[in-house]
Amino acid sequence: MFMKHFISIFVLLLRLDWFQSLPVDGHDYREMIRLSLLFYEAQRSGPLPEDSRIPWRGDSALADQSRNGEDLTGGYYDASDFVKFSFTLAFTTTLLAWGLLSYKEAYQEAGQYEHALEAIKWASDYFIKCHVSPFEFYGQVGDFEIDHMFWGRPEELNMSRPAYKIDIKHPGSDLAGETAAALAATSLAFRNIDDKYSNLTLTHAKELYNFASTYRGLYNEAIQGARKYYESTDYGDELTWAAAWLYKATNDSEFIEEAEQHYDNFRLKERPNEFFYNKKVAGVQVLLAELTKQQEYITATKSFCDFSVNRQKRTPKGLLYIDKFGTLSHAANVAFICLQAADLGISPSKYENFATEQLKYILGSSGRSYVVGYGKDFPKQPHHAASSCPDLPETCDWASYSNPGPNPQILYGALVSGPDENDYYVDIREEYLFNEVSLDYNAGFQGICAGLLQRQLRKMY
Repeated sequence: MFMKHFISIFVLLLRLDWFQSLPVDGHDYREMIRLSLLFYEAQRSGPLPEDSRIPWRGDSALADQSRNGEDLTGGYYDASDFVKFSFTLAFTTTLLAWGLLSYKEAYQEAGQYEHALEAIKWASDYFIKCHVSPFEFYGQVGDFEIDHMFWGRPEELNMSRPAYKIDIKHPGSDLAGETAAALAATSLAFRNIDDKYSNLTLTHAKELYNFASTYRGLYNEAIQGARKYYESTDYGDELTWAAAWLYKATNDSEFIEEAEQHYDNFRLKERPNEFFYNKKVAGVQVLLAELTKQQEYITATKSFCDFSVNRQKRTPKGLLYIDKFGTLSHAANVAFICLQAADLGISPSKYENFATEQLKYILGSSGRSYVVGYGKDFPKQPHHAASSCPDLPETCDWASYSNPGPNPQILYGALVSGPDENDYYVDIREEYLFNEVSLDYNAGFQGICAGLLQRQLRKMY
C-alpha cells in the first residue's frame, strides 16, 4: 500500500514539473509576463531602485516639478520619447491592475506577482504626487515639440520640462476620471497586502472622481499640446468607468447608481468597435455586467465580442484590424475584454479561442514575433530612443536614430505597433508607424498572456 501511494505521489510530482516547464499553446506565457514587466521597468522615470533589472537605465528627470515647485519625479515615459503623460498612463495602470486582480494565480505561477505590484505602484505613486490638491492634477510633464527635438538617453535630458495641469477653471473629467479608476483598481490590488497604501490610493480616487464629476470638461482643452498626440473626444465613458471601479473597490451603492446614471445620460448603450484609452465603453459594459449581473450589460458585452470575433475587419493572416496606429494593441485590448466576458460565462470557449488566436499572431503564428526579445525574428529596431543608444561612454544622438543596425540595448517585452491591414511590416527604427512602442500597447497584451495562462493552470489542477 505504501509503495502504491509513493508511486502515485511521484507521478504527480513529475506531472507538475512537466507542466511548469511546458510552454502553453507552443508559447511561454510565463516568460511573456516577465518580459512585459521588464518593458515597464525600462520606461521608468525618476530615481531608480537599487534592484532595477534594466542595466542600461539610470536615474533621470530628477528636476521634474510643478509650477509651484511640487515634486513630480517618477512615473513612466510614455513611449519612445520622454514626455510623462498621465491620461494614457492611467488607462495603462487600470488595465494592469485589472489583469492582476483577475489573474493573480498566473502572475504567481510566473513568479512575477511582486513585480506586477511594483509596476502598478510606480504609476500610482506618481499620480499621488500629481494630485497636489483636491481639484488640481498634473496631466503632463515635458513638452512634445521640445522633447521630439532630442534623441538620446533620458539620463542626459537637458531641455526645459514644463508641467501642465487641470483645475477648476480648466477641468478635465476624462483625465481625472481615468486616474480615479486607476487608483481605485490599485487600491484593490493592494488590499490585504498594504492596507495603509490601499486606503491612500482609494482616498485619492474618490477625490479625483469628485473633481471629474463636479467640474466637467475635456482635458485636452486645458492641456492643449496633448490634442495632437492623445486627443480625447468625450468624458462620459471615463465618468462611468471611474464610478464602476469605485463601486468595485468600496461596495458603496452610491457609486454603482452613479455609474448607471452616467451610462444612460451619456448614451453608452451603443455597441463600440474598439477599446483603448479614448474609447472605454466596452470596458464599462463588461465591468457593469460583472458588478450588477444585469442582462442589459451582459447583452451589450456579448454584442461587442461577437462583432469583434465574427464581423470586425481582419488582416489576411487573421489579426483583428481596427487602426493603423497600435494595430496589435487594439487586437490585444479587444481580446482582453472578451476574456473578461468569458470569465463571466459569456461564450467562454468562443472568446478564449479568439484571444488565443490573436495572441498567437502577436507571438509568431504570422511568421514572426512582434515582441522585442521573444520568439522568431522579433523586432530589432523598435522606435525607442534609450534602447537605440550604445553603451556609455559612447555618444547617443540622432546618429543613433539613423543607425541601420539593431538597437544596442534590447527593449525586452515591448510590443511594437505592428503590421498594416495586409500583414505588411518593416523592422526599421524610423518607421514609427510599424515600430513605435508605448505604455498602453503592452497593458491589454500582458492581461491576455496572464488570462490564458491562468486558464491552463486551472485545467491542470
